[in-house]
Amino acid sequence: MSKAKYHFNPKTLSYERIKVSTWQKVKKVLLHVLSSFSLGVCFFFIFAFFISSPYEKRLREENKRLSSQYKLLDKRLDEVQGVLEDLRQRDDNIYRVILGGQPISSSVRKGDYVSSRYEYLDDLSNADLVKTATKRVDEVRRMTYAQSRSYDEVIELSKNNKERLEHIPAIQPVFNKDLKYMASGYGRRVDPVYHTLKFHAGMDFAAPTGTKIFATGDGKVTLAEWKQGYGKCVVISHGYGYETLYAHMNDFNVRAGQEVRRGDVIGFVGSTGKSTGSHLHYEVHVNGSPVNPQNYYYADLSPEEYDKMLQLTENNAKVFD
Repeated sequence: MSKAKYHFNPKTLSYERIKVSTWQKVKKVLLHVLSSFSLGVCFFFIFAFFISSPYEKRLREENKRLSSQYKLLDKRLDEVQGVLEDLRQRDDNIYRVILGGQPISSSVRKGDYVSSRYEYLDDLSNADLVKTATKRVDEVRRMTYAQSRSYDEVIELSKNNKERLEHIPAIQPVFNKDLKYMASGYGRRVDPVYHTLKFHAGMDFAAPTGTKIFATGDGKVTLAEWKQGYGKCVVISHGYGYETLYAHMNDFNVRAGQEVRRGDVIGFVGSTGKSTGSHLHYEVHVNGSPVNPQNYYYADLSPEEYDKMLQLTENNAKVFD
């Protein structure tokens, strides 16, 4: 039973008992209940959102670790896909061009993986991350398989094209194993005489006057004379739609109508015709149109040397003709 409470009445100069009504008692109880409930809700939200349980801490650390591992996997997949893309470019633009094969379509190499294929992963934590990594792994597996099958086909093509391979240009036209004679590559370059942007249809090899020039494939010399703009020039027809041109020579070592083999010396480097320095201008034509000669050194350069050559010709804009 609660104690009685009194208050002093200054009019009567006496203490009078305080009477508390039932409604006041109910309000007091409700106020206590409401205060307790509010305080409980506050503590609940504090514990729920700001204070983690040991299990939640372990789960958060595990998710963080898995996220780091998937990011590392993603980086490794980037590296693998980069290597496979390099192999694809060589396969489509060099081996298949040389052997007369058709490039493999992107859909065959990478496949077509629809999103529904990975719906079974939706219930996992970090589902988006897992689905992306799984899809990329599938693409790499498909690309590896397609490239392996492609090389099998290239091997079969090469077995059936022995004579053709002997005629197709396949080496550099000057001895340039250390790539010290690279000057300029195929593409748009600034003309050294007119100082205007023009299309450079071949590759320039800056070599000393008198340096030997080699036939890059078996064939027949169709021209060995002065050619306007090219100076002393040799043209070799290799058959199968291939033709090579060697310009700005100092002197000839062949004559028109002569049969040559790959590696035969056909002349010597000079600076005749429209030329600003001693060099060889070399072109490869397929079915009457110039193509990038850098795709026709497969018998002369290792993959590492080939990559270095690409960098040198891309970065060196010095043109001699």
